[in-house]
Amino acid sequence: MVFGVYQGFFKKERPTFNLAEVVRGEITQEVSETGQVKKGEEINLSFKNAGRIEKIYVEVGEKVKEGDILAKLDTAPLKIQLQEAKAASDIAQAKLNKLSAGPTQEEIKIAQTAVKNSQVALDTARQGLKDADEDALNVLDDSYLKAYNAFNEVDLIQRTYFTSNDQEGIKVRENKDKTAAGMTQAKLYLDIAKTDSTNEKINTSLSEMKKALEITSDALKIIRETCEEPTYRNLVSSTNKTSLDTHRGYINTAITNLANSQQSIISAKFAIESAEGVLQAAEDDLALTTAPARQEDIDLYQAQVAQTQAQVQLLENQIEEAVLVSPTNGQIAKIAKQVGENVQSMTGDVVIILLPDAPFQIKANIYEEDVIKMKIGNPADISFVAFPEKVFKGKIISIDPAEKLIEGVVYYEVTIAFEEMPEGLKPGMTADLVIKTAQKENVLTIPQDAIQNKEGKTIVEVFKEGNIEDREIEVGLFGSNDMVEVVSGLEEGEKVTIR
Repeated sequence: MVFGVYQGFFKKERPTFNLAEVVRGEITQEVSETGQVKKGEEINLSFKNAGRIEKIYVEVGEKVKEGDILAKLDTAPLKIQLQEAKAASDIAQAKLNKLSAGPTQEEIKIAQTAVKNSQVALDTARQGLKDADEDALNVLDDSYLKAYNAFNEVDLIQRTYFTSNDQEGIKVRENKDKTAAGMTQAKLYLDIAKTDSTNEKINTSLSEMKKALEITSDALKIIRETCEEPTYRNLVSSTNKTSLDTHRGYINTAITNLANSQQSIISAKFAIESAEGVLQAAEDDLALTTAPARQEDIDLYQAQVAQTQAQVQLLENQIEEAVLVSPTNGQIAKIAKQVGENVQSMTGDVVIILLPDAPFQIKANIYEEDVIKMKIGNPADISFVAFPEKVFKGKIISIDPAEKLIEGVVYYEVTIAFEEMPEGLKPGMTADLVIKTAQKENVLTIPQDAIQNKEGKTIVEVFKEGNIEDREIEVGLFGSNDMVEVVSGLEEGEKVTIR
């Protein structure tokens, strides 16, 4: 009984796992599907990427062989982008090398100087805002004075010439009241700005003072026009009329000065925000320069290197794909585009139509998840029930850009040409296809079952000297035999667990 209790409750079970060795070898990615033999049909050839046609090398009716160059896109813009991408890749690699090496004393001193200079620039910007506020107070004071003088002139003219209750007199008295109200409002906001000279109060006072002077300017305009009414044209002296024009000019100048003060304050605030941002960036740069390299930073720079290298690879592929080649032997049936014409990517923008020599082709509907792995030229092994002893060779010569819905599932039609034509082949025969979409040789491989995902990272358990440690790795190609390419993180001969 004691033995049973021990076995059931106290004895700990040792974890069980298998080990797999990291080996170097070949890895192949394949897609298996069935297709059907069809009579040879015209093949619509398109460029994989968009661009301008630089040259067409063939003519209608011309016989071509597999691999012959048919047309070419202008690659000058891509080559410029490639140079820029290579430069960016070099910069990213240099940053990674620099981070790994650590900062020099000169670099630390430069970063410290940048912080000091940024602080000086911020202090200067803050002083600029203070100066703008002081200038604004002077402008407010001057604007009130202009409103005060304008009211006095209007008051004198009204009492001198417009004392009667006729239409003109009433109009002048009404606009005199407006100038009085504008003057009162101007005085109110001048006092507010002087009492509480914060930037916010000054900015508000500028806006309200500007509104008050605009009312005064409109009132002066109406009074000046009233002075030209027939009854008062010769009554009001030219001196008074000129004085009205002068005061209105002063008011309009004051309005402009108020607007300029507002703009100066806005610019000063923006300068402070910009200087604060520059200072923060300089402080961050100094902290980054003097701090030891963190693993997170190294990972980031490594990711940037990988990203720029991927961009270089992408552009090199686009330049390579800017040449349209014949996928099989045949005859040019039609040329749908001309030199200099722009073409779109593989969305049905046909450039050349080719009539293949082979009497038969294989058509297969490929699932959308698999078709993205394929490209023209991928080799295929072809098997027939009618020819059980032999596997025929073929390759993809066309991928239809338009989708096909089959029972609600998206497929794309792929055309495969024979490299050797079976004797006795008939239309309608079913073909078993194994399409090789990618292949790499002499790469490190591990079983897919050894890979785990933890917190968004690709992890394997490495067994070393009786201990197990988690290690992050970078994977590449996933093979059809459940093997995976290891790009980095493991060395040949190491052992990983399979649970």
